[in-house]
Amino acid sequence: MTILLTGATGLVGPRLLQRLTADGIPCRGLVRPGKQLPDGVERAEGDILEPESLLAAVEGVTAVIHLAAVFRTRDEDLIWAVNRDGARNLIAAVQEHAPRARFLLASTSNVYDDDATHPGREDDAVTPTLAYPASKIEAEAMLRGSGLTWAVLRLPFIYGDQDGHLDTLPEMAATMGWHPAQRLSVIHHADIATAFSLALTGAMDGRTVNIADSAPMSIYDMAQIVGYPYPSSSEPLTHPWKGVMDVSIAHHLGFTPTIPTMYDAARQGAL
Repeated sequence: MTILLTGATGLVGPRLLQRLTADGIPCRGLVRPGKQLPDGVERAEGDILEPESLLAAVEGVTAVIHLAAVFRTRDEDLIWAVNRDGARNLIAAVQEHAPRARFLLASTSNVYDDDATHPGREDDAVTPTLAYPASKIEAEAMLRGSGLTWAVLRLPFIYGDQDGHLDTLPEMAATMGWHPAQRLSVIHHADIATAFSLALTGAMDGRTVNIADSAPMSIYDMAQIVGYPYPSSSEPLTHPWKGVMDVSIAHHLGFTPTIPTMYDAARQGAL
């Protein structure tokens, strides 16, 4: 078994690679020249926007974990290029050179509508207008129609391993005027590894699966954890299910988070 992982130098990739290699899974990371990989990871230089560079990267792999994505930028052309066109290029390379490989696509909870009447479910009709979730939906659709063995894992807010992501959230949410009672589904880096390790067994083949821990967290509670004085409010919460996903399918398929809640991560010193 050899796994190719894209996004190997991003927020999630290095932490996932470290956990997979620690479990004895041979991994290959797709990186641009000059970028570093964790110890024990095979190097494949290339770029998802350069199709010819992907041929050697996918050669002989048994699975692909496609994490590479662009999110926080105002350059919508870049978002579409990386998230949609890059996925198309990688899917085509796998179809041509590793057609038996399992292709696991990381997608996002942001695809769900803000005004939903329930937590986001995998079978909900989704029509996001922002470039990031819209580009992810197109990538999902391309993968489903590819003829490959596939799974889509929709990930929520990611935190842990001192990545700094949680520390910046309250100030960003305050700037955007989020209600302190607004909740988000969340996942620790450790359980991204738990989810993808399960998906590598085939447990999620042919499915889109929401991945999150056992307890959505309010902005207020997350601000408390990191010591940020978040503004209070007694106004009604307009979109109570915004950012919250139904994870019953994941649990049915055998996903059990090793860090069930953010409070558990705090007690373990794993933030």
